[in-house]
Amino acid sequence: MPSNLRIPKAPLDGLFGRALTLYARRTYGQVPDIAHVFLHHRRMTRAVLAFERRMGALSACDPHLKAYATMASSATIGCSWCLDFGYFTAHTEGLDTAKVRQVPVWRDSTVFTPLEREVMAYAEAMSVTPLEVTDEMVTSLHEQLGSAALMELTEMISLENLRSRTNAALGLTSQGFAESCDLAPLGS
Repeated sequence: MPSNLRIPKAPLDGLFGRALTLYARRTYGQVPDIAHVFLHHRRMTRAVLAFERRMGALSACDPHLKAYATMASSATIGCSWCLDFGYFTAHTEGLDTAKVRQVPVWRDSTVFTPLEREVMAYAEAMSVTPLEVTDEMVTSLHEQLGSAALMELTEMISLENLRSRTNAALGLTSQGFAESCDLAPLGS
């Protein structure tokens, strides 16, 4: 289903646009709608992609915890595009699909460990306004993860807030990434 973009699509032209198109089709099977939005400002696109690449290379925090946290944040904010893409990336990274499907309803699910549940509660608390993060949340996660992993997790949740709020504000909606790997979200 195409997004209802609130600004017109930018052409994916020039060397940068063609390279981005080739990479996206090879990596994701299609060009994400976000590319058509971001290419209105190519310098910003390069800056965002560089930051995303550097954040993706960090390894102090378990990648599964980061994935569950970013998906919980997407669900809290209500970004269907981010949640759809999150299902796709979780699948391609080998996460447990039974758990991935349960992220939006994690509070009612029994498939998550106590630590995973704490991480998703923290992600939700960071993704509402005003923030609902408590000292107890941070202390518990710090004791279990350590300083570097907690900082990385916190920054990944913040990054997902940026993504989700940008995408939702600009009208991006689910593109069917999850369906392409037979990982439709619960209730779809």
